[in-house]
Amino acid sequence: MRSILVYADRSPAMEPRLQSALALARSFGGHVTVLIDTPTTRYIAMDPMGGSYLSAEALANAMAEDERQAAALEARLAREDVAFDILRSDVEAVPALATAARLADLTVVSRSSRLAGELALNSRTPVLLLPDDRALTVPLARACVAWDGGDEAALALRLAAPLLATAGAVQVLTVEEKPSGFVADDALRYLARHGVSAELVELKREGSTEATLAKAVAAAGADLLVMGAYGRSRMREYLFGGVTRHFIEDNAAPALLLAH
Repeated sequence: MRSILVYADRSPAMEPRLQSALALARSFGGHVTVLIDTPTTRYIAMDPMGGSYLSAEALANAMAEDERQAAALEARLAREDVAFDILRSDVEAVPALATAARLADLTVVSRSSRLAGELALNSRTPVLLLPDDRALTVPLARACVAWDGGDEAALALRLAAPLLATAGAVQVLTVEEKPSGFVADDALRYLARHGVSAELVELKREGSTEATLAKAVAAAGADLLVMGAYGRSRMREYLFGGVTRHFIEDNAAPALLLAH
């Protein structure tokens, strides 16, 4: 994980997000790329006759604010011991991040940005979703992996292996639901090949799968939960709920590493 992409905005969650990206880059000898987006589509208004026009003054003001933020971030990062660059984009955040992440190892966003779900679906790069009020500490103390034997879980596990290798303790959590797929022993063997000694924890389902997992993650005191994103359709999760949606929206959840 040497190429870390981090989304920049002016919310209070920006500082923990940036600190997390810097900690990851230091741990892996990597590089931080900060993306600032000023989407021009936000400044297009409709007139009563059905036409559209660009609010040039509002766009100019937004661009000036983002230029000031870019300058401040550049000055700040120049004082750190991590290589960095700053990207600008004029499209919306998700497509901007998905494009920039094509040659990144990890994209860092915060829960309040509400970008993680769409980004996981639109990017081949894993998404690190952070709580708004705290940075991720590397090396990790404790981490959990939500394992259901599916392709999404396998992908998330594989992409998270370098980060899991820093953890003092790793639990692979299973709630029996899927009759096929990769068995949990396969996950443990894969992690062992990457220097990760993990404990398998088989959970008896209590209520929903997400409630069962949430209880186990809290009991483990995990800093990070690794999970596949949207193992079933996004529409079904929207209508009926699901594991991905639960953890993305749960403010009590730890940092998540998502992959789809």
